[in-house]
Amino acid sequence: MMITNSRLRKFIGITGALLLLNNLTGCAVVAMGAVSATAVSVSNDRRTAGTQLDDFNAQNTASRLIGEQQNLKENANIEVTVYNKVALLTGQAPGQAEINQAEAQIKTIGYIQKIHNQIRIGQPLATSSELYDRWLATKIRTKILASEKVPTAQISIIVEDSEVFLMGLVTNQEATAAVDIARHVDGVTRVVRAFEIY
Repeated sequence: MMITNSRLRKFIGITGALLLLNNLTGCAVVAMGAVSATAVSVSNDRRTAGTQLDDFNAQNTASRLIGEQQNLKENANIEVTVYNKVALLTGQAPGQAEINQAEAQIKTIGYIQKIHNQIRIGQPLATSSELYDRWLATKIRTKILASEKVPTAQISIIVEDSEVFLMGLVTNQEATAAVDIARHVDGVTRVVRAFEIY
């Protein structure tokens, strides 16, 4: 059977449309999966969806403000975590003046209601120390996941130079259990509570 140019164009058009539809369907499935995962995360969090978004935006703003300070950018290593309008500052700075400067930047963000300034005086950590901190955080999270006393979705675990900082919206009993778990992980030198009691 002879295929004319018009039939060939029509065949290619239909095939292309089917391939495109197939790709779009695949994307839609992936997108729906991502939305579902996000919905589960949001629904398990004691913060409202709006507060979670505001925390995220405030954290980005805080990081940007600190990054815009040239001396902090060059001489310090400061991380900001925001949870339920509370900011936690961790990391290292050359002196108290830089620590105060970082906190002053965070105070300009009207959304943030409380600041836990846990910046230490010292040189920024080596890459090997940062990797060790990540490993410690993973160990702690794994142990908390295995515990029925602590709701993992409510807790942020920050590890800096083997010090553990715990944030979240928890009950007194949950806070005590989380601290106890973290304290008994090999390698942890100190546990700092930055919880809000639910």
